Amino acid sequence: MVRSTACLYGLIVYLIFLVTFLYTIGFLGNILVPKSIDSGTPGPITASILVNLALLSLFALQHSIMARPAFKPVWTRMIPKVAERSTYVQATCVALILIFLFWQPIPNLIWNFESSITGVTLNSLFWGGWLVVLSSTFMIDQLGLFGLKQVFAHLKKRQAVHPNFVKTDLYRLVRHPIMTGFLIVFWTAPSMSVSHLLFTLVTTGYIMIAVLQLEEKDLIVSFGDDYLTYQSEVPAFVPGLRRGR
Repeated sequence: MVRSTACLYGLIVYLIFLVTFLYTIGFLGNILVPKSIDSGTPGPITASILVNLALLSLFALQHSIMARPAFKPVWTRMIPKVAERSTYVQATCVALILIFLFWQPIPNLIWNFESSITGVTLNSLFWGGWLVVLSSTFMIDQLGLFGLKQVFAHLKKRQAVHPNFVKTDLYRLVRHPIMTGFLIVFWTAPSMSVSHLLFTLVTTGYIMIAVLQLEEKDLIVSFGDDYLTYQSEVPAFVPGLRRGR
């Protein structure tokens, strides 16, 4: 029963993730969703900025602290170890849902290329960025990334086997293609409002700090010289821009 419950929990969390992922596309692209990054009644600019910064900070803290290897043994005392990754994904979805619900629009436009060739190009890049994000998860270990591999293995009374460090597909071009995809998505809005730019600047800064200063240190601990060599050969986010550190 416990194994079946863990598996069901993992499946439910994965479905929540899929819905949240789709809503994120609509939220950032102002497409079909009831509340997007630019919809709603504008309030005082200072208050809106503070609310939005608080929401983004909550996401950043959740996403970073819960991902650290030193933190995982602490909270797996309260939840089954097999559900650790699914719970992390669930908490990430909750943080995103809070952004969707309480995000404050600041509609003043920084640029607007709607109904132009530039706008069409930016919109194409927006969708291309999402394609990079999604395809990159399949190039590594998507089931493990979102907790399904762990609960499926537990159901079958097996130990989840994680793949060894390998360079494959987009990971031969950049070390973090998922983040590359997100950066493309964030910066290619055909119409960029002040609140959208705030989101873009903060999330870009967060990616630089969380990935280059936190995640890569964990990867070096996990993979040692293999990852150090990878750093020296492959740039972090932009193909050909800079060959490692």
